[in-house]
Amino acid sequence: NEPFGMVMIEAMACGTPVIAFNRGSVPEVVDDGLTGFIVEDEKSAIGAFDRLWQLSHQNIRRQFEKRFTARRMAQEYLAVYRSLADRDERHLRLVVDRAPAL
Repeated sequence: NEPFGMVMIEAMACGTPVIAFNRGSVPEVVDDGLTGFIVEDEKSAIGAFDRLWQLSHQNIRRQFEKRFTARRMAQEYLAVYRSLADRDERHLRLVVDRAPAL
């Protein structure tokens, strides 16, 4: 139940398909049928193993580059920061302590 799935992403960076149980971050990281297979139990994991030949190592690597490279993630952060900086409305406000003096 890894919160992010670094091992899965490292595999995809090498073009290696992932077979993972449907827990934790798996549904957010693995594109079922494209970068690997999301399974519910050991029996379905064995069945997924027999279908690995259907997946393209090049497509897995491409999907990794599209979603998880440091460059791509940095660009996403910059886009968020720019959108916040470009907003006309400021959400910062001064909070004044109104507690009575003792």
